[in-house]
Parts: sequence; C-alpha cells; structure tokens
Amino acid sequence: MKKIFALLSAFIIVSSINAQSKFTGYWKGTLNIGQEIDIVYTIQEKDGELSASLDIPAQGAKGIQCSGVVTDGDNITIEMKMVNGSYEGLLVGSDNIEGKWNQNGMNLPLNLERFDGDLELVRPQTPKPPYSYNSEDVIYYNKDKSIQYGATITTPKDGKHPAVILISGSGQQNRDSELFGHKPFAVLADHLTKNGYVVLRVDDRGIGETTGDLKNATSADFATDVLNGITYLKTRKEVETEKIGLLGHSEGGVIAPLAANQSEDIDFIILAAAPGVQVVQLMTEQNVATLQKAGLNEETANAYGVLYNGIMYQLAEAENKEIAEQKINEVINNWKQHTDKQVVAFTTGITDDASQEKFAAEFIKLYDNAWMQYFISYDPLPVLKNLDCKVLALNGTNDIQVLSKSNLEGIEFALKQSNVTTYKIVEVDGANHLFQKCNKCTVAEYGQLEQTIMPEVLDIITNWLNENVK
Repeated sequence: MKKIFALLSAFIIVSSINAQSKFTGYWKGTLNIGQEIDIVYTIQEKDGELSASLDIPAQGAKGIQCSGVVTDGDNITIEMKMVNGSYEGLLVGSDNIEGKWNQNGMNLPLNLERFDGDLELVRPQTPKPPYSYNSEDVIYYNKDKSIQYGATITTPKDGKHPAVILISGSGQQNRDSELFGHKPFAVLADHLTKNGYVVLRVDDRGIGETTGDLKNATSADFATDVLNGITYLKTRKEVETEKIGLLGHSEGGVIAPLAANQSEDIDFIILAAAPGVQVVQLMTEQNVATLQKAGLNEETANAYGVLYNGIMYQLAEAENKEIAEQKINEVINNWKQHTDKQVVAFTTGITDDASQEKFAAEFIKLYDNAWMQYFISYDPLPVLKNLDCKVLALNGTNDIQVLSKSNLEGIEFALKQSNVTTYKIVEVDGANHLFQKCNKCTVAEYGQLEQTIMPEVLDIITNWLNENVK
C-alpha cells in the first residue's frame, strides 16, 4: 500500500564536486517508462577517477551511488550493477549527452543536459514556521520502557481540545509520513491544529527516534503502538481525553480499527484509503489496476490477476513453507495450461523451469515475513463489525492501490452490521491513493505532483470532525 510498486525503483546518484573532466557536474534528463520521470546525475572527479550518483526526485531518491564511470573520448558509461543497469551516452558539444538507459535487456532513450544544481521539488503545502499553534517534539515510552517513541505534538494555543493520532500505511514512515518529498502528515497536522485539534504524529518503529522490534512486528503490534500513543495523550493537559481519535491511511486503516477494538478511549476513527475487503482481494485488484496503468490491456492484466490471487491465497493458507512452495507451483502450472504462452512470458518472465523457479521463489520467500503473513491473511470485516465509535471512511476514485468502489462498499457493509451509529462514507472524485488530484493517476506520478493533499479532502475531514466530535 504505502509499499510503492515503481517500475524502476532503484537507480543511482553521484555527489558533486568541481573537477577538470568535461563530464563533471550536474546533468538532468527525462526517462519515459510509460510515464516521464526526471532524473539527475552528478559526476565528480577525485585523484583522476570519475564517480557518479543519481537522484530521482519524483521517487524521493537522492545520492544513490553508481558502480563506476568509464569514459572514452566523448563517450561515457555509468554502471549500476545492483539493478543490472547502465547508462551509455555521447557528449555533444559541452552541455548535452545523447544516450540510453539499459536495464535487463531493455533500452530506453535518455538524453541529458548540463545544469547548475539539483532539481528542486516544489511542495507548496508543506507548513513552515513560525506556526500559529504550539509544536513540540516529544519522547514517550510503552509501559515497560522497552520501546521509545519519537513524535511531534501540535496543539492550539489555549484550552483543551479533541485529539487525533495519525497512523501511516505500510513500510517505515517518519512522523511526517514523508514520501517523494511530500509530508502529508505535516500538512494534516497543520490543517487540523489550525482548526482546533491536537495532533500527535509519530515515527514508525525503527525510523527516526522510535525503537522497537520491526522484523517480527505485524499490524497488530502497530496497533499496540497506537494504544501507547493514546496513553501518552491522556497525560497532556491540552487534550479532551473523552475525545481522542485516530486517522489511519492505507495500512493505517487496518491498524486504527484494531486499536479501537481494544480501547474504550477512542471516540472516533477516520479511515483514509483503508481496506474494506480481504487483503488478498485488495492486492489482486491493485496489481491488475497498476498493470493496466502501465499499458497492459484489460485481458492480459486480468490474466495475471488470476495467477496473483491464487498464489497469494495459497501463501496465506499454507501450514508451512514446504506446502506453500508446492501449492504455489501447482497454481502456476495450472495457470500456464490455461493461459497464452506470450501472456505467460510477458507478465511473469516464465519461459522454462529455471525461470519459473525464480518467479515462484520471489513469492515463497514472503512466507518467512511475519508482517506479510499477517497482512495477507487479514479480513477487515470482522474487525469493522466490532466497532462502536464514530467512523469517517474516504477514498479516491483514482486510487489504484486501494480501489475505492470495492473497499468503501465493504466498509459500509460492515458498519451497517456494527454498533456504530455515526458514520459517513465519502468517495473523493479525482483523488489518488495519497488524496492528490491526479492527472495520469499512476504511482510514479505521486512525486511529480506539487500538491500533497487536495484541499477538498482536508475540508471533508475537518467538517466531519466539527459536526461529530467538537
């Protein structure tokens, strides 16, 4: 969910220093992988040796080191062995390089031009001091002091107020939920606090100032982290302790209901792009939608979806790793018998036993991942049916990671069978998974958009809170 499926997720970067080679300096270009991605190479020289690194601003990647730089007259090759890739180009004049990016047998045009410095990401919504409210970085602990939490709490200037804990999606996120240069939780906290709410945003386990076991942790453990945040909020004089709530984005929309089912202190939850169907179904829909956005036709994308769903179901149900391996290969073999060979090769790379073994291994290794096993086995309906707090659920019509129709319908279906008396379901027209107004509505576009969160979404949240919580 917050785990982004970028087509070229690992690239390269080089630090910059003034040098004598005609190739040293900053070079920028645009790579088209179905969507355009700006990149920056920085080439430097030290003791006669050239080195390079690559920035991909849209993906939040900066300073990724290249394996080596080789020049021959006006020709340059920049290698990155970790992704089996390289860049080859020819210097034209003094300020342009005409070339191509090579990776795993794929060649894409990539022309570079010299420029004076880093590409700067424009993020106009990111709040900057001085603030019109109090902002304090804090440290607190769980009961036995085995986990330290690093957080920022923002509070209106005077009085007691309702409080919200922000919960990030999957993957390690800092307290701002920073992604591609965007800081959505900083934007949310700024907006909510200006409107009279205390907001606590917390570093996830193993990042920033938060400690704790991450390797064996699941969404259930992250719900315990949230409960520790509630305990902390109840010590703050600025908080109306009977009006504490949670806002969970993506996997955070799994964690929030889990926490709410364990605490009588939670008055409301806001589910932003949260699962409303079994996670295997959600991830299958996500893969199909992502493939279609990448240019695959509906038939081919759906064919892969059938395979993916079968594999993930077996991975979730298998009693041990050996059974998982056996069942996954049975699914693949059955799928191959009923699927065009060209579709098989194009979507999976399977052409023989060796390539099938390699493909299957990528799934089989997930069996040892505690977080993944919990996540793919998760069914949100029983948890949602057990809620008795106020609920706002919203999702974007252009979300390809958590599709709005099926998931919002699932959430509403469950809430109708719960003890929840106050709830609202909102489908936000034109919004992607991060609640940006999107154009191409691909994952790669997240970092290309200047907008962090649609103002309409901020207003939907604030208006609902004002009507039901204040």
